[in-house]
Amino acid sequence: MAKLKKVMAEHLSKHRFEHCLRVSDYAVKLAKQNGLDQQEAALAGLVHDYAKERSQADFLAKIDATGLPADLKKWGNPIWHGVVGAAFVQDELGIEDPTILQAIRLHTTGGGHLEMTTLDKVVFMADYLEEGRDFPGVETARRVTDESLNQGVFYQLAHTLSYLASKEQVIYPKTFDAYNDWAQYLKQ
Repeated sequence: MAKLKKVMAEHLSKHRFEHCLRVSDYAVKLAKQNGLDQQEAALAGLVHDYAKERSQADFLAKIDATGLPADLKKWGNPIWHGVVGAAFVQDELGIEDPTILQAIRLHTTGGGHLEMTTLDKVVFMADYLEEGRDFPGVETARRVTDESLNQGVFYQLAHTLSYLASKEQVIYPKTFDAYNDWAQYLKQ
C-alpha cells in the first residue's frame, strides 16, 4: 500500500491525494462497522479518485478505447472519473479485482440495491462523508450511515438529487434509477 500511496501522491494534486487518504480512512471505519474486509475497503477508497484530474481528451479516448457506451461522452468529469476512471485504475495501477473496480465505477452514480455490494456502498459513502467534508447535513448523513449503510446510501442519493436540481444541473439517468430503486426497496 505504501508504494501505491507514492504513485497516487505523484499523480494527483495535494488536495486530491489528501481527500483520497481520508476516503480510505473512512472506508476502513465503515468496513469495520459492516463486516467488510478492511484492506479491500482501504484500497478501494484510496484509488477511487485516481482519474479525477484527467483531461477531457483522456476520458474521451478511454471511452473509445474500452468500448464504453458512446453516450457517456456527454456527461463530463463528475461521472467520468468513476465510470471511466476504473479503466485507468486497471490499466495503469494494475488493479484487476472486479469488486474494487465496480466500487470505483459506482462511486459517482450510485447503483440499485441489488447491484451495489457492501464495498460499493462503503466507498460511495466514504467519499461523501470523509472527515474533510463540511456541508449542511454532513453530521446527519454520518449518523444515518452509522445506523444503517443502506439508509446512508439513500440519504446521499436523495440529497445529491435535491442539490443538483436546486442548481438546475442535468442529472445522470443512472442516479435517478438508483434513487428510485432504493426508495422502493427501503419502503418495503
